[in-house]
Amino acid sequence: MLSIVTIQKIPYTFNMDEENRQHTRYEEIGRVLAPELCALPGVLDDISVSGCKIHYSFPITVDLENEYDIKLSPLHHGEQSPLNLICQPQWVQESEGNTYIGFKILYSPDANRLKDFIQQLANLSKDQLPDII
Repeated sequence: MLSIVTIQKIPYTFNMDEENRQHTRYEEIGRVLAPELCALPGVLDDISVSGCKIHYSFPITVDLENEYDIKLSPLHHGEQSPLNLICQPQWVQESEGNTYIGFKILYSPDANRLKDFIQQLANLSKDQLPDII
């Protein structure tokens, strides 16, 4: 007798703990443009050389299989042009109408500028960084 088993892909939410990260994440706020993800801008919550967390103040649909071209304009980046990152979402979480997304940076055409920016954040004292809730 042949039986058929149906496997359903169930999305999950995942929030990586600090101790599991390869690189230090720095709290930073900024504007995020990701047109393939949403026509409206999102908000940067934190960033490292290998990933970032952003949020939207409303629900959005995120495909965990897609890569997204993201343009970041962080607060401590000054008047420079936005950082261009190619990212893939690692987890998505909805809470109280907000959508939080953790991204892995796959590639950055602005890799040197990103590294310089992360070093700039590392050099700032903790009280100079924004309080992200």
